Parts: sequence; C-alpha cells; structure tokens
Amino acid sequence: MPDNGLPFARPSKIVCVGLNYRDHAEESGMELPSRPLLFAKWPNSLIGPGEAIVLPEQATDVDYEAELGVLIGKRAQNVTVAEALDYVAGYCCANEVSARDVQFADGQWTRGKSFDTFGPVGPIVPADQVLDPQALGIRCLLNGEAVQDSSTAQMVFTVAEVIAFISDGITLEPGDLILTGTPAGVGLGRKPPVYLADGDMVTVEIDKVGSLTNPVQRKKH
Repeated sequence: MPDNGLPFARPSKIVCVGLNYRDHAEESGMELPSRPLLFAKWPNSLIGPGEAIVLPEQATDVDYEAELGVLIGKRAQNVTVAEALDYVAGYCCANEVSARDVQFADGQWTRGKSFDTFGPVGPIVPADQVLDPQALGIRCLLNGEAVQDSSTAQMVFTVAEVIAFISDGITLEPGDLILTGTPAGVGLGRKPPVYLADGDMVTVEIDKVGSLTNPVQRKKH
C-alpha cells in the first residue's frame, strides 16, 4: 500500500457521474439524464479504509453515497464502449461523501464534494475478478443499518459507456479513478433527511469487491 494510506497511488483526477442510478433519480424526482452527468472531485478528498470522515465546520448536511469505483489501468483516449473495460485495472468500494448544504448553496458541486476526507476508497480488486460490473449488489450501512441496498444493474449508463464517454476528449491516465454514481437511499432523499454525525460508522459493501468502513468525527478546533 502506498505511504499515503490509500490502496493505490494518488490519481491525477477523479471523475464522478451524477444521477446514474434509476432508483436514485426516482427518489430525487428528476428525469434520467440523456448523457452521463460528469463532475470533478479533487484528490485531496481521498482516504483509505478505517480512516475518519471529518465533518467540516463549513457544513452541517453531510451525506453518504455508496459507489462502485473504477481504477483505470492504461491510458484511455477515444475508446469505444466495446473495448472500454479492457482499460480497467480494478474496482473498489467508494463513499462519495457530499456536503449537501454547500453543494446546493454554491450552485455547482465541486467544493461540497471535495472537502478533505470526503473520498473514502478501498479495497481494490483486480478487474478480472469482476466479470460483470453491471451485476453487483451495492449497499451502504449506517451504524449497522442498511440505508442503501441496490444493484449496479440500476445504472443508467454502464461502466463501459461511462469510460467511453469520458475518454472522448478527456484522456484517462493510469491510476485515474471514476466514481460511477449512487443508488437510492441517500440521506438527502429520506424524510426527514439523515446526515452523518460525530460518532457514526459508515460502511459500503459491494458484491465481489469487498467492504469499506470509515468512522465519522466532527472536526476538532
């Protein structure tokens, strides 16, 4: 494992896909996108398994998002959907933590999703251990209770389609990370909303990939 505590070297970029699960779009009351909705998450957000998600002073509505992470293994430029999975080195569990109040107040998503520690990832499994990335159960447990329980079959755009779309004009480099969207059950969509709090424990589980657990703590002065 690299010295930075991550299960892989720090990527040059993290590309995220918004509203990429049918059940999540339904709970959000939003129409399915006609093309992948991309946004950036900065590498400073990344932490490894067991490290703490730190709630910043600037945010009160911090949400969990269980996601399948895709680690790129070789340079991908203008690749086709048919060949896209050949560029995947591995898959990982990811928690695409989001400060909803900051995200919506800013009018764009980058800052609210890129606070330090807002990108737990790991473990990495080699791509050849996941024969079909569109047939994986994906769950999030908050203090042991399942709050998200879905399947990557719910993705609007498949992993291969996402890689092909990104690589059409944005070259993906080895070590780059793609976060492929979150299913229904996020805290924002609950009534009343459920947000992360000091002392919480949050776990992302993905079939054939593994489990990622991180404690939550309020930033100390």
